[in-house]
Amino acid sequence: MSIEIFGFRALWSPLFFLFVLLILSGYFMITIKYRGTFKNSEPLTKRQGVYFTIGMVVLYLIKGSPIDLMGHLMFYAHMTQMAILYLVVPPLVILGIPQWIWRVLINYKWIKPFFNFLTKPLIALILFNGVFSIYHIPDVFDIVKTDMMFHTVYTSILFLLALFMWWPILNELPEMDTLGGLRKVGYVFANGVLLTPACALIIFADTPMYNTYSDPNAWAQALQLCVPSATLASLNLSGPEMFNSMSLIHDQQLGGVIMKIIQEIVYGFVLAQIFFAWYKKEQEPSAIEKEHMLNPQLIK
Repeated sequence: MSIEIFGFRALWSPLFFLFVLLILSGYFMITIKYRGTFKNSEPLTKRQGVYFTIGMVVLYLIKGSPIDLMGHLMFYAHMTQMAILYLVVPPLVILGIPQWIWRVLINYKWIKPFFNFLTKPLIALILFNGVFSIYHIPDVFDIVKTDMMFHTVYTSILFLLALFMWWPILNELPEMDTLGGLRKVGYVFANGVLLTPACALIIFADTPMYNTYSDPNAWAQALQLCVPSATLASLNLSGPEMFNSMSLIHDQQLGGVIMKIIQEIVYGFVLAQIFFAWYKKEQEPSAIEKEHMLNPQLIK
């Protein structure tokens, strides 16, 4: 059965589109039109504007397009959405926000101590991967997926923790870039290891784990998070099998595999960037070597 039966609002989330558009408009207003009202501000670079814009477009596509609705119908779509939301969007946001804005946000006296603590590499690793793994415990998952308040709060906290997790290796503030190349490589590997148990639990389970996708009542309740209740009341639905040709267990296993594949691709790309930046830095002449190059007499 086609997902078009759920209507335009469920498929394209116009309110979320306006929310993302508001964020994007505010971003360019602050970084271009009203930048002069802020002390120590710097011109927005093309690179930063492109990164942030792509981040917002991807955010809408996975949370406001039919992918969000499909995430309530098929587990593999949900895991695709999770992987992109927490492994792709946060890096784009971090790299897209200018350094002077980060300094303004971080240096607020009631934000700075919390931010400094939550972005410590070990703390950031444990919190993000721990909260992500807890999310996929069946009882927790079914509660979050069927309650609007829990869903909003939990996924928002997880997104913030994803920002904190990415911060130690992607932030471009010289005063906060404290990890060397080798430690950044180890940090990325540690992230991959800590995320593996949750994926393995899903991939190698021999029975469906989540009532949200196997119990018609729980599934119908979960749909209310993105489909208007009036629309649901007008439809005669029996369960997610109406929209998915795969068995529940195969859908579940595919979701775990997709999560792991996207994770490996993203982490592999980041590792390559870290390695090349590290190698380039190692090849740069030291301050003493530069002085000798400028003043050959110093060598004698």
